[in-house]
Order: sequence, then C-alpha cells, then structure tokens
Amino acid sequence: MTVRLVVVSHSEKIADGAAQLAAQMAPDVMIIAAGGTADGRIGTSLEKVMSALDQAAGGDGIVVLTDLGSAVMTAESAQEFAEDPSEVLLADAPLVEGLVAAAVAAQGGADLQAVKRAAEAVYGSGASGPAPVRSVAEGSVTGDGPEFTGDFELINQAGMHARPAAKIAGGLSALNAEVTVNGVDAASMTALMTLAAGKGSTLHVEAWGPDAERALNYVGGLVQAGFGEP
Repeated sequence: MTVRLVVVSHSEKIADGAAQLAAQMAPDVMIIAAGGTADGRIGTSLEKVMSALDQAAGGDGIVVLTDLGSAVMTAESAQEFAEDPSEVLLADAPLVEGLVAAAVAAQGGADLQAVKRAAEAVYGSGASGPAPVRSVAEGSVTGDGPEFTGDFELINQAGMHARPAAKIAGGLSALNAEVTVNGVDAASMTALMTLAAGKGSTLHVEAWGPDAERALNYVGGLVQAGFGEP
C-alpha cells in the first residue's frame, strides 16, 4: 500500500487535470479529485471531499492538497468527519507542484509525514547548511563521515524538467538528509527546475546528515540512469 492523495479545488477541471498530471509520474498511487460543487459549479463541496476521503481510506494515510481559502476550510471540515482524522493530513503547498512532489514521494514508498513534507518542500527557494567536509571523485559516494559530494552529468535529452525534479525531490523527502544540487534545495521541485539544466550539464550534489550517503546515491543513480527517459 502507499499513501493516497486527494485533490480539492474550486474547479472540477483543475482537480481532474492536476490528478491526471500527477498520475503520469506516480502510476501506483491512488489520487482522487474532488473539485467543484455537486451540481458542476465553481466552488467546493463538503460531500464530495468526504466521499473522496472515504474512497482513499485503507492505504497508509491520506494527504490532501487544496487550492484557495475555502477549499482549505472544506478539507478541514471533511478531515474532522473522517473515521481517523489523524490519518488525514492537509499539506500547505501549491496545488499542482505540491501534488506532483507528493505523488512521486508516495510512489517511492514514503510514509505519511514524508509525503506531506515533499509537497510542502516545493515552497523552498534554496538551502543553507554546513559545506560537506570532504569531496570525492566524480560520481563516487565514498568518504569519511556523514557528509558527501558528487558530480553527475545529465544524460537525458530533456534535462532537468518537471519529472526529474519531482523524482529527486520526492525521493529525498523520505531520507534524513539535507541535500543541495548546484546550490539549491534538492527537496524542492520548484528550486530544481529553476536551474534550467540541460543535457550535458553537471549537477554538483552536496549532502549532509545521517542519510547523506543514501541521498547522494539516490540522486546520482537517477541522473546516471537518465531518470528512465531517452
């Protein structure tokens, strides 16, 4: 089982479209859209959101993504009526970017809190922290202590676009590590996309924390595999 996602929007079309987009990157994750009112108007429906939560029950918890203010209030009301409110978390994140990041994290097996963090991390604009104390050979992930660096060349044709950025950010959300790529927060899908790194670009990855080596392995492995793309 995986964490499941519910999308609450004032527009049925927006909710459906966002869910379809995220599903392209996370085919094994249940994503349920609850947009618009019951009679097809712009607005939110407590009944539709409660029904979506019921459909999403039975997994490893539910993360809810919303758009505008009243959608948040509707989602909070539905959460209160859920059979186990503690298993329903509302993410404070942009609807589309947050949903994609959450979906990728869920696809990778992240737990409920990690999926919520992945969604909210797209707000990040960068990262700060201690510089790794040891640099290693290109592509290597060996070294003393918990801190690691590596350089990896983008080989996929499209470079760092939405799907690779979501895969990196989503996977890192499940690890206890601080990671930067070319100086930006690697847990932020939006920050990664601002790099505008094309094919042939080198990604300089720095990681520190208990899972630093795993994190560097994860990012480097994705890059070297071309993110599964041509």
